[in-house]
Amino acid sequence: MRALKILTIVMGVMIVAGTVTLAVLITTRVSAGPPPAVEATLDEPPGTAIAGIAPLGDRLAIQLHGGGPDRVLLLDARSGRVVGHVALAH
Repeated sequence: MRALKILTIVMGVMIVAGTVTLAVLITTRVSAGPPPAVEATLDEPPGTAIAGIAPLGDRLAIQLHGGGPDRVLLLDARSGRVVGHVALAH
């Protein structure tokens, strides 16, 4: 009977601790708000158009057409800097 009381108390403490942890995590994520907006100017030749944008974790893949061969730029979403290029062969 004593073991059952101890087990019940331990489980109650674990439930309370889990609930408090969940509440803290939800509160911190909600209060963080949206990430700040980043402006980026791409130095591309005239006639270049953005054909598509896809998120890749903390980066953006930007597909470009025109102004030369088709290509994909990898843009750091936090700083707005170009961190990679992928050129597509004709």
